[in-house]
Amino acid sequence: MLNPAIAKSVIDHALFLGADFAELFVEHHHSGTVELLSGEVDKVNSGIDFGIGIRLFFGHKVLYGYTNSKEEEKLKQVTSLLCAKDKRDQIANAGPINLAQGNDRHPVEFHLSSDPSVEEKIAFLRKIDASARSESSKISQAISVVGQREQQVEIFNSTGLHIQDTRNYIRVVSSVVAADGSEQSSGFEGPGALRGWEFHKDIDPVALGQRTAKQALVKLGADACPSGELPVVIGNGFGGVIFHEACGHLLETTAVAKGASVFHDQMGELIANPVVNAVDNGLLPNAWGSINIDDEGMETQNTQLIKDGKLTGFLVDHMGSLKTGFERTGSGRRQNYKFAPASRMRNTYIEAGNSDLEDMIASVDKGIFAAKMGGGSVQPGTGEFNFSVQEAYLIEDGQITKPLKSATLISTGPKVLKEISMVGKDLELAAGMCGSVSGSVPTTVGQPAIKVDNILVGGGR
Repeated sequence: MLNPAIAKSVIDHALFLGADFAELFVEHHHSGTVELLSGEVDKVNSGIDFGIGIRLFFGHKVLYGYTNSKEEEKLKQVTSLLCAKDKRDQIANAGPINLAQGNDRHPVEFHLSSDPSVEEKIAFLRKIDASARSESSKISQAISVVGQREQQVEIFNSTGLHIQDTRNYIRVVSSVVAADGSEQSSGFEGPGALRGWEFHKDIDPVALGQRTAKQALVKLGADACPSGELPVVIGNGFGGVIFHEACGHLLETTAVAKGASVFHDQMGELIANPVVNAVDNGLLPNAWGSINIDDEGMETQNTQLIKDGKLTGFLVDHMGSLKTGFERTGSGRRQNYKFAPASRMRNTYIEAGNSDLEDMIASVDKGIFAAKMGGGSVQPGTGEFNFSVQEAYLIEDGQITKPLKSATLISTGPKVLKEISMVGKDLELAAGMCGSVSGSVPTTVGQPAIKVDNILVGGGR
């Protein structure tokens, strides 16, 4: 996408002005969305964006700018503006730039730029929509979406790195609202993958629509959730959002390097019940949060975060490594060329254990089964969280007895890790989007079912 000779000239210019490190991130981004609203085509959008991000290090100081131009003089102008306040004598020389051939672990059959017609996607979405709305006359709204992105990136830096990658993302969303008088409830499913349009063959549109509708319907007329400190069994899949938000962000060097994470000085210490093992794995084939290389050009890897309850790893980007001394983990990610990269999660999940969901339920005299988690809020630095439960049930005498509404879970990441006493065998992953200092990136959350012995449950009417 960018002439290597131009890239070399711009990098040399940055080093001549005294930068310790210089990097160019070149991106061509093609996106497409098809959306149905209650059976009618609501949106058919597509777009293309191109830009180049320029990142410079002066010691531990990061300078960043971007442009939509490929012209050498424009790129040098941005570089000079970045260096204006930090200009100093040249202290480094750029190595020769050589194109590296990375491994593509994520084969794609139908790229966005060459995939089937919009009509085929509309027909698929109509099946989801019809299935959801046929579940009940109480379904007041149904939205179904296919969203795709084809992101081509090219990275040059002053160590001589030159590498390219193409990422193909697809996500299918079903969102439903059910209403009964003045009462409303919602359901949501959003499977995604690092694949092309062929991903839809793995999705049963009728089952997806039914599952989303039932999530919404089960809460209509449900009893209010009891409040207090209770044992809670959290279901697999998207239940892992609590670990992602309340613990995962605390293991990124974005927080660790500043001492803003409660875990910053606990490497090797027991931070969870010994039944807990957790990883951030960028290698899973075609998984939504996977990557071949990170946005700094490093090949991705599987990073063990917690082993038998002990903290064993952080998520480390280039600058995070310089600040903390920990080795990079291929975790430098960014939304696009407008953002400097930072340490970010990929596919982050609690690994499978040895317990059965039925045994977890049976071990609870009175508590909650959080079958599916919803959204929530987290306090950076401490991991204090407040999450809604999308689908909840009351457990009495070891049996699931009735559905509940308005359930929330309130605790901190460090505390909840130590309250996990049972980890299931039924590991499942779920797609999501994660926002942080380097923008919004595709990430996978996940876990098997887990039992939390004691957590504050908030109820309501």
